[in-house]
Amino acid sequence: MSNKHTSGLRRGARIGGVAAAAAVALGFLSAGAANADTFVPLPDGEIVAPDGNRITRVAESALISPSLAANGAGRVAWVSGTVTAEAKNVPADAKQGPTNGGINMNDLTGTQGTGGTSTDGVPRLTTGYIVGCQMDIAGLKGSFGGGIDVGPSAGGGSLSGSISVPIAAGQVKFARVDSKAIPADGTYTIQYQDAQIEVQGCGGFAQARSYTVLEITGANYSKTTLYGQPFSIG
Repeated sequence: MSNKHTSGLRRGARIGGVAAAAAVALGFLSAGAANADTFVPLPDGEIVAPDGNRITRVAESALISPSLAANGAGRVAWVSGTVTAEAKNVPADAKQGPTNGGINMNDLTGTQGTGGTSTDGVPRLTTGYIVGCQMDIAGLKGSFGGGIDVGPSAGGGSLSGSISVPIAAGQVKFARVDSKAIPADGTYTIQYQDAQIEVQGCGGFAQARSYTVLEITGANYSKTTLYGQPFSIG
């Protein structure tokens, strides 16, 4: 009887050990899933302005990763995409445009800049991301503060840069990926691959959405903007 009892205890111990090992394994899997990267495919987009200027965006995606700081207030988005602008009616006096600054949304008649671009006066194609902390940025358009550069690409080719975006709750910032001068009518493309946008200081949820601006300076100022679909950065 004693032997049977001992055997039963051993069987129970083995079963308990297997269950404990399974629980530990499940715990490791859960931890891994919680820290796994998240791939976000994003839809293509297009806008055609009344003056014939066109912007298209294709192959956009984001890979969301936890920050290496592991402090709960940081996260990283690796973004990729290709934007193309068909610029028409670029005037000969285009170099009379702005140098820097934010656009007055109530007065679009002057030769002003925009918070999403930085130009030396010539027309320019600029692309990047609007990043918001604890704000629903789905409907946000226009200008928000100053932009932060991820970094220019060499020769206007494929870009893979990085930037840290310090942002507090309730704030929205531009993260400029790249820009290209538009000296004359034609087709212009910016391609970026795994450009890193690291959000720091945001203790709540964070969102981002792409923006692309085709800005034609000169006497007849025009601005065409294409926004992408918002996505969560965690």
